[in-house]
Amino acid sequence: MQLTDLTMLELAAKLAAGEASSEEATRASLARIQQVDPKVRAFLRVDEAGALAAARASDARRKSGSPASALDGVPLGLKDIFLTEGVETTAGSRILEGFVPPYDATVVRLLKEAGLPLVGKLNMDEFAMGSSNESSAFFPSHNPWDVARTPGGSSGGSAAAVAAREVFGALGTDTGGSIRQPAALTNTVGLKPTYGRVSRFGVIAFASSLDQPGPMTRTVADAAALLQVIARPDAQDATSADAPVPDYSADLEAGVRGLKLGVPREYFTEGMDPEVEAAVREALREYERLGATLVDVSLPHTKYALATYYLIAPAEASSNLARYDGVRFGLRAKDARSLRDVYALTREQGFGAEVKRRIMLGTFALSSGYYDAHYLRAQKVRTLIREDFTRAFQQVDALLSPTSPVPAFKLGEKVEDPLSMYLMDIYTLPCNLAGLPGLSVPCGFTKAGLPVGLQILGRPFDEAGLLRIARAYEREHDFFRRSAPL
Repeated sequence: MQLTDLTMLELAAKLAAGEASSEEATRASLARIQQVDPKVRAFLRVDEAGALAAARASDARRKSGSPASALDGVPLGLKDIFLTEGVETTAGSRILEGFVPPYDATVVRLLKEAGLPLVGKLNMDEFAMGSSNESSAFFPSHNPWDVARTPGGSSGGSAAAVAAREVFGALGTDTGGSIRQPAALTNTVGLKPTYGRVSRFGVIAFASSLDQPGPMTRTVADAAALLQVIARPDAQDATSADAPVPDYSADLEAGVRGLKLGVPREYFTEGMDPEVEAAVREALREYERLGATLVDVSLPHTKYALATYYLIAPAEASSNLARYDGVRFGLRAKDARSLRDVYALTREQGFGAEVKRRIMLGTFALSSGYYDAHYLRAQKVRTLIREDFTRAFQQVDALLSPTSPVPAFKLGEKVEDPLSMYLMDIYTLPCNLAGLPGLSVPCGFTKAGLPVGLQILGRPFDEAGLLRIARAYEREHDFFRRSAPL
């Protein structure tokens, strides 16, 4: 077994035992990137010098007997939405090309303090707006399980890098399913924490009431260990929750016997791929065999979630992206003859089609005469969606559903049909509207060898419960041991 075949915790154990060094692991990761990334295209840029310097510092700490954390020395990748001091950070957009942040996002700082070498910045849909990684201003990423297909989005580069074993884990962000959906399409584990559990300070904003950073890993235990590093209250983030952080690994092996797991009937709809439904239904039966009780539940306002999301998220995006004006940072149009030209031409040249579409939609929803009819009404429906979940969790401990209605689709298949692309997040975005934690865990493959993901949704701040439930299923299968056919 090569070093890159190890999970994060397996590598950490070897580092602790002196059986491998962080520099060896980082060099193995860099060699793997050089070998397979021309086909996968997960990375926008690789910070070889910075990663190797961090790895050598980690080895020195291990040698002196004072590691910074249990994951000290484990190489990681970052979605290109996290500000990283001294490393170009673009959010997948031309308008930020050449922008080098002068400071780290809180999660980046925490990772550095914990001693994890950061190998590079991973591709993404522009400003996290997309479900296939094809709205990246630079190039699409490819799914390691079939390079003609998408790895999902917007954290598609993060998912692809973990699935291709280029890095041992990665960070993504989830606004409407952008961690969980690509995890489902790439046979990886993706965890969206409760809104406020992980700091958003230094995370380039898309929709501020929905965005949430989280781990993307090969196993549930790795996700728990990585969340342990980044889950901290943060005074620099006004939306950070001042809530105690439990030991996420403590009850991982507790199983599901005696738990009540809800199955929302609205999440099993027409249009779902039959093989996806079959894999998820088999996973539900597995939970029954493991001692859980399945309970039929209803989330009646789910049918309004897609429309609600695509009013609220674009409205917040139109506000957040107003800061990109060609004056302070990033791209500035060179052919501008007036201040108005600077604004207009910079945004015309710097933003891609999907970002422009959402800015226009959001600006319309917030405009005079339409605010009450659209944006305000969407916020009221958001409250009803949240109340649906609250009632459901009075009956059950967690909810189970498909993560994505279909397996990975071919690149280019949905580019000309935005509504079809938006429907890819139909099962994931209600969780963001309600601010709940959600997790996707691999639950099988189609006949064509494409991964399928099972989604688990939980009560606010019950990430430990989701991890425990996901681990109970993962323990019965070896999906994470399967390698993509690169």
